[in-house]
Amino acid sequence: MKWWQTAVIYQVYPRSFQDSDGDGVGDLKGIIERLGYLEQLGITAIWLSPVYQSPNDDNGYDISDYQAIMTEFGTMDDMDELIKQAKVRNIKIIMDLVVNHTSDEHKWFIESSKSKDNPYRDYYVWRDPVNGEAPNSLRSTFSGSAWQYDEASGQYFLHLFSKRQPDLNWENEKVRQEVWDMMNFWLDKGVGGFRMDVIDLVGKIPDEEITGNGPKLHEYLQDMHRETFGKHDVLTVGETWGATPEIAKLYSDPKRNELSMVFQFEHVSLDQIEGREKWDLKPLQVSELKNILGKWQTALGNEGWNSLFWNNHDLPRIVSRWGNDSTYHAESAKMFAILLHLMKGTPYIYQGEEIGMTNYPVSDISEINDIESVNMYHERLANGYTKEEILASINVKGRDNARTPMQWDDTENSGFTTGIPWLHVNPNSREINVAANLENPNSIFFCYQKLIKLRKENPIVVWGDYELVTDVPEQVFMYLRRYEDQTWVVVANFGEEKVSLELPDFGQSDDVIISNYERSSVNFNQLALNPYEAFAVKV
Repeated sequence: MKWWQTAVIYQVYPRSFQDSDGDGVGDLKGIIERLGYLEQLGITAIWLSPVYQSPNDDNGYDISDYQAIMTEFGTMDDMDELIKQAKVRNIKIIMDLVVNHTSDEHKWFIESSKSKDNPYRDYYVWRDPVNGEAPNSLRSTFSGSAWQYDEASGQYFLHLFSKRQPDLNWENEKVRQEVWDMMNFWLDKGVGGFRMDVIDLVGKIPDEEITGNGPKLHEYLQDMHRETFGKHDVLTVGETWGATPEIAKLYSDPKRNELSMVFQFEHVSLDQIEGREKWDLKPLQVSELKNILGKWQTALGNEGWNSLFWNNHDLPRIVSRWGNDSTYHAESAKMFAILLHLMKGTPYIYQGEEIGMTNYPVSDISEINDIESVNMYHERLANGYTKEEILASINVKGRDNARTPMQWDDTENSGFTTGIPWLHVNPNSREINVAANLENPNSIFFCYQKLIKLRKENPIVVWGDYELVTDVPEQVFMYLRRYEDQTWVVVANFGEEKVSLELPDFGQSDDVIISNYERSSVNFNQLALNPYEAFAVKV
């Protein structure tokens, strides 16, 4: 057994968590101030979005120095203090590792750009034009071509994201050695592991337009394991947008010496029209969600480990996306928590999820900070979409939804900063905030706290088999967890309509483990579920 199999991870997006010095940007000292709150919640580790030196073209995911801290976040001394203070509370710090690309202000790229025969030239992917154009039709995730022309040398460099995020050339052994050295620098500081940004892209073969899951990817990861974190008891989780269960086993089968687990995103794309971009929306089919989450619960078997999440810094708030953030705000927020946290795998909570933070709709592009949303807006405007259509997509799926400042209390700027916040605070922070949650024993916060405790105290949550119950209405997501001689039944009504169930095989249970409505017993012979009701019982 590994510690991360019973863990619950909390993602902190430092810009938006807590500002300690009034400049409107969250920082490391702010996180240190709030460690007591995270300890109260009961989490095992913090996944820290990037705090490295960066010009902030993509909010820190464009790194100019892996071994320095972004000035507005603080200093390396602050970072050391955070690791130390977190350890006192038995909380580990998991660093966000972004090694598919760097910033164009990284010293390697500055050198690489100087000339074709610079020793650092081959640290990045440079290619000659083809017929006076870009080398091929690879596209950037942030719109447009993935190739940027460099006037000085007459070549193009590859950027699968922003043109200020040039891709590293992992085929160069020196690049890989630089990455191992940098990872060991952080491991020596005592970090608890790494979350690996778009790690499935590092094996790319751009000349063949292969980006994800390249042929040498797993060889690189096995080298990484051997040279760095394999010598430490740490958690490693890869962001792998293209993973199927079979691919996930390659990453996370313990015998293969690669990663602890991966993030898979199949469920995340269910409200997207197939074959189109994430902005092209369709209603969620609950039956599809059940099938996909169920598949990931069972397909890995003992050859891999699952990560469980609804939210992160790139995704809209789940309570707004697939729940009801007005009439049934608390009920639907708790439903998502109960449904996910009683599954097999390591759960991840994104900051503010535990108090039910919501999306914040905007009415003009000037209110948007996120580079992906801004680029898409201009591209679609040029392609004939209306402003209203584009903003509607951004309000549902834009990344700024996750990045509004943490809502601590009902004061101005919600206790996040005494200055002007870098991104607008959601006006509902007057009602939805940490202080209000801590005062209410039935709040969303205490539902999360209880779920974390249940995972720590009940092997069935960590190790139990999973079985989807299929003979129920589509809007009911029901599954069993079985371990040794125990069976837990988890039921969630995924909608605003009341619904009735008759499942005599399960009889009646007076052993309610957790619920989001007042319930002392559950009679499966005749069960009426309230809107967004969720509970777990022993049978």
